[in-house]
Amino acid sequence: MEKTIKPQSGYLLILVAFGILALTIFAFAVKAFILALPVALAFFLVLPGFFIVEPNKAMVLLLFGSYKGTVKADGFFWVNPFMSKKKISLRVRNFENKPLKVNDKIGNPVMVGTIVVWQVEDTFKASFDVDDYENFVHLQADAAVRKMAGTYPYDNFEDEHAEVTLRSGVEDVNKSLEDEISDRLQHAGIKVIEARISHLAYSSEIASAMLQRQQATAIVAARRMIVDGAVGMVEMALEDLKIKGIIDFEDEKKAAMVSNLMVVLCSDKNASPVVNVGTLNS
Repeated sequence: MEKTIKPQSGYLLILVAFGILALTIFAFAVKAFILALPVALAFFLVLPGFFIVEPNKAMVLLLFGSYKGTVKADGFFWVNPFMSKKKISLRVRNFENKPLKVNDKIGNPVMVGTIVVWQVEDTFKASFDVDDYENFVHLQADAAVRKMAGTYPYDNFEDEHAEVTLRSGVEDVNKSLEDEISDRLQHAGIKVIEARISHLAYSSEIASAMLQRQQATAIVAARRMIVDGAVGMVEMALEDLKIKGIIDFEDEKKAAMVSNLMVVLCSDKNASPVVNVGTLNS
């Protein structure tokens, strides 16, 4: 578990180091080598204990392989010179994964790109629970995308009962992705601030077919609306003719008129009427 410590200020110890350096120079000057050698050795032993921590950085300290704590306060410090130090950034970082080919819930290959915003929260876990926490973040984000994509269909063309799809359920899908990545990265002491889909499309091998399917669906929907409107217009025309007593059609003539009106109203081209100059019964 992470342990935050604040070591001794380095400003006081650097004065001591300068004092030792001055004593070393004096000892060499007067040729007191018996004193000069151990004092010089002490000076060089003190130097490795100094280190600087920048804002939003941390320094993990170990003594002979034993974790002693993490320095998160920024400043100039001094610790036991035999301690090893590992600097870790606590700043918010983000990366954008290139579109990854995955399978949706139905099995269609889709391309999904993501953006993940994260930062180190527990320096102990990031340093010792995983080998390379930055690489771990990238690999687990890819794995989370694969799992999330397999939970939802790309759209509801093939799954009409799907309430949430990759295309329409943006908020739910992003929340699911963020939760999945957070669960995976908590073992490395990583906090996920945000995760969202930045790119979503069918894979190239099926993109053309899916586009044709979407166009066909749109055409069918438009035709259905045109037919519904045409039926209403024909029904209204026949009713008005009957109410106003303009003409009384027999069933056969009524069927012919309905057919002609439907052709005119539903056709995607301008009608070319044939003018009948005879009687209705000719």
